[in-house]
Amino acid sequence: MLIRPHERWVIHADLDAFFAAAETLRRPELAGKPVIVGGSPQSRGVVAAASYEARAHGVRSAMPVAQAVRLCPNAVIVRPDGDWYQHLSRRFRDILAEYSPLVEVVSIDEAFLDASGSERLFGGAVELARSLKTRVRRELGLAVSLGVASNKLVAKIASDLDKPDGLRVVRHGDEAATFAPLPVERLPGIGAKASAQLRAQGIETLGQLAVAPDVLLRPVAGGDIERLRRRARGEDSRPVTSERDPRKSLGHEHTFAHDLTGMPDLSAALYRLCEATGADLRRCQLYGTTVTLKLRYGDFTTVTRQQALRRPTDAHQELFHLASALLERALSERHAPVRLLGVRVTGLTNAARQLGLFDDGLPRLSLLNRAIDRIAERAGEPLLVPARYVSRLSGEASTPSRRVALDTSGERERRFSR
Repeated sequence: MLIRPHERWVIHADLDAFFAAAETLRRPELAGKPVIVGGSPQSRGVVAAASYEARAHGVRSAMPVAQAVRLCPNAVIVRPDGDWYQHLSRRFRDILAEYSPLVEVVSIDEAFLDASGSERLFGGAVELARSLKTRVRRELGLAVSLGVASNKLVAKIASDLDKPDGLRVVRHGDEAATFAPLPVERLPGIGAKASAQLRAQGIETLGQLAVAPDVLLRPVAGGDIERLRRRARGEDSRPVTSERDPRKSLGHEHTFAHDLTGMPDLSAALYRLCEATGADLRRCQLYGTTVTLKLRYGDFTTVTRQQALRRPTDAHQELFHLASALLERALSERHAPVRLLGVRVTGLTNAARQLGLFDDGLPRLSLLNRAIDRIAERAGEPLLVPARYVSRLSGEASTPSRRVALDTSGERERRFSR
């Protein structure tokens, strides 16, 4: 294939079935077997990842593990090991950084590279991709699928076309022809609801989407019809951006072993999630500006509620105050058994907060949380918690061996043991 100098080239690198492959890497006896990474089928866990052998039975990420086991009874269930995955992910990113100064990390197992102008060092984008694939296999023992194209959108879709262990190159000028036969669901941002609307109008492929009249696209795209058409033709002007901290949000969520209905139990679980999120913010020296609450009910209906904070914060107490109000509002709209609860903080910034003219308690709260973090680090688990949540946190929401309960005045504390 002829590659012209000075053309823009983007590579999307995606580790195949990463969590499952990572487990097989350290447990070779799992090779060739259907592997499911997730929680216990008895504890309402969900599938974090599945090997291709398991996917052949219909197992997919985010599916309840109990359902996955029914589809694939011979599957091997492995509990997730975040530390191991992060270790491999860091090594993966280190390799990517040796191929391009512009690496945009998208998630733990995928990234974009700007491979423009790589002819002198690597012989061009395609040769770079081949070298990268070989190195990841040799040094990490993992398979990576690569998409090589003129922009991020096409590169991302191309990396998925020949999985696993694929390498798909889309030449400049071939974007629309490559996209045309693909189903509309392939385009990022088109979910199940939008797809159903499009198919009801007879629009099943991206080629059809690219030329569909406004009247058919308006229910899906609103006033952004032309942008949708451009994307359906494979047009994307976004640059690859390299950031020191690629995270755009921090948060935690928890699937309960049994649906929860009462506000006290949900509040205790919510506190634990905000506590962990605040600790993450402080560890990363970041402040959040917006809180999003996620609720999944027993019938799998999922809702989110979002609100901006009065000021950027890394204090879990402030996150909890706002998240509690969002939770009460959501439950007032629909009071039903809750299967999953989540908290996420967005609008992250590392800018220091400006204190008010009068002491509003921020310095004292900051000192308190730093002390809480030091105690948790030494103990290996959070120990300080409001007294009203201690008994509930020893159950569903958390299983610590010991907790310290603080009354709201801060004048006394009591140690509790299970």
